[in-house]
Amino acid sequence: MKIYLSRLHYPVTTLGPGRRIGIWFQGCSIRCPGCISADTWAQGRAATTVAEVASVVARWLPEANGVTLSGGEPFDQPDALAALLTHLPLAVDQDVLVYSGHPFEHIASHPSLVDGQIDALISDPYMVEMPQTLPLRGSDNQRLRLLTDLGRDRFSAFQTPVSTGHRSLDVMFDTDGTVWLAGIPRPGDMDRLRDILGAQGHDSHTTAAPSRTR
Repeated sequence: MKIYLSRLHYPVTTLGPGRRIGIWFQGCSIRCPGCISADTWAQGRAATTVAEVASVVARWLPEANGVTLSGGEPFDQPDALAALLTHLPLAVDQDVLVYSGHPFEHIASHPSLVDGQIDALISDPYMVEMPQTLPLRGSDNQRLRLLTDLGRDRFSAFQTPVSTGHRSLDVMFDTDGTVWLAGIPRPGDMDRLRDILGAQGHDSHTTAAPSRTR
């Protein structure tokens, strides 16, 4: 089955507990103002197959604690999402966290949620004007649902506010020199990074969307 992905990465340590495999879907119909990943919005790019993704992920699984699926919007490819979760050769102690900008009520009937293939779900659109005090969430309106016993065991600690000192981002480098950050930056973090790099004589740009629609 065809699937559109932005990237795969291991290890990711900022989007769930432990060392995780990150799978970013390509294509998003929600397009929240202020989204830091506007490069993942475009539809119909970066096609691969579920079998190929499962093969790549299988090489990392022996060392991974879990898998995080983000995007883009995973539920914009509902059939591919269901097929991927069915084909991932996960051990019983490896959890799955999925991010979605859709309200839970709009996606609750998806087979992966009904059948318990997703252990924890963060849902609802990012709202740039909302506070950001809760771990794993870009804005405090987003809801963390613990859907299985494993999800409740792994993610219960993420229900309480996070302290400033515990915020972090993963840094990834592509062969062309592009730098990728995985995690949940605070409002203004990307602007501060751009200013620091500019003061050091570096040109930079981000994939963040404007904070307001026009």
